[in-house]
Amino acid sequence: MESHSPTHTVWKNDLYRMQLDAPVPLPVLCTDIHLEIPSYLGRDYHGDISHIKAANLLNLQPNGAYLVRKSRSANGHFYTLSLKFNDKIHHYKLYYDPASGLYIREKRYDCVRSLVADGLVTMYLELKAPVFLQRLPTVNYQESPYMTLNKRKLQTLTKERAKYSLCARNIFPAQNLQVNDVEKYEKSHVFKITTFKGLNWCELCGNFLWGFSAQGVKCEDCGLIAHGRCSEKFPNDCIPDLKYLRGVFGIELTTLLTAHNATLPFVVTKCVTEVEARGLTSEGIYRLSGFAEEIDAIKMAFDRDGEKADLSQDKYPNINVITGALKLYLRLLPIPLITFLVHPLLIDAMQHKNLDLKISSIRHALFSLPKQHYATLQYMVEHLNRVSLHAAINKMNSHNLATVFAPTLIGPAEITSSVLPDMTTDILLIETLITHCGKIFNCSH
Repeated sequence: MESHSPTHTVWKNDLYRMQLDAPVPLPVLCTDIHLEIPSYLGRDYHGDISHIKAANLLNLQPNGAYLVRKSRSANGHFYTLSLKFNDKIHHYKLYYDPASGLYIREKRYDCVRSLVADGLVTMYLELKAPVFLQRLPTVNYQESPYMTLNKRKLQTLTKERAKYSLCARNIFPAQNLQVNDVEKYEKSHVFKITTFKGLNWCELCGNFLWGFSAQGVKCEDCGLIAHGRCSEKFPNDCIPDLKYLRGVFGIELTTLLTAHNATLPFVVTKCVTEVEARGLTSEGIYRLSGFAEEIDAIKMAFDRDGEKADLSQDKYPNINVITGALKLYLRLLPIPLITFLVHPLLIDAMQHKNLDLKISSIRHALFSLPKQHYATLQYMVEHLNRVSLHAAINKMNSHNLATVFAPTLIGPAEITSSVLPDMTTDILLIETLITHCGKIFNCSH
């Protein structure tokens, strides 16, 4: 960063140097060898002593000295951590959870020493650099030293997505889609609090992630790292990276397709291709279930081998195993193909008695779907329409298919009582999509 930059004073290693200057934890050990000590505490536990005695033990010690004592008013629900910092004695409620360890607020630790070390760093920074910390989330993301790399990734993604402009126009003809619409990319980051090993820096402000536990957040889709408060400033420019995705089942559709630079999920296209090659005349197709073990094997193959997964008849002669894997993939989508926001719009559209008005309203509601959801839904509905054309043989007309796919494409209905939810309208909706897919999606068959 050049010295004349308005943010030159922000991107420095000040926080790292300050962490090195912070006091270190100095346990005051108990001399009572007969004291019963809980297994998750150490010799810094002093049992039932008053805050006055704790202060007397700590006053002669340097900053960073600490001890743990029993809290007389806690009824065993928590202990008290007494700590000397900035020449003053501080007392904190110390909790223990057998599943996650010791904690004072949201962070969890394996031992008291780690907790104190992390707390001393945070307290020291808040004491020495409060103005500095307040400035972190105010940094201009466009001026970040990491932005150059991100711009390159965005430019590459934009060029690749532009290749699909013609395809997108065919999918969204009624929206008069322009090339710029295809090139525009927007996806929010999926941040999760993370404990980092080694030295790490925030990709917004460029400053050190201080502490020893839960120092910041990391995007689960692209791996971007930031301070918790800085993460609130990032625009919706997450570029999913395949190395951060755990397989393909259960991955949000937009994230998966962006990471694979694809317009349709390969699980869907490969399964549909196999069904249309050898299952259109199979009686009870999509209604009959395959063996769960084989469906799990297909799932594992997709997660492991991706598009190279083998679905051939030699490998899986029972076509119902393929359809079972496809339905499982759609059920496991975190956001259903027909999203939670669009579903009520479609239910409203179904209330129209006039068929032309109903179809027009359905088409308009579907335009609110994310492009990836719209394209995949269209692909699936057109496929189900072709399946229904063989109903005389496979016994699966549009109504039967809709009965199977309503909870799969829309998501399971919320059960608020012992009475099963009424799926009648949802089934009629999917049946309408299948029967009138040519008009709804402006395609011919």
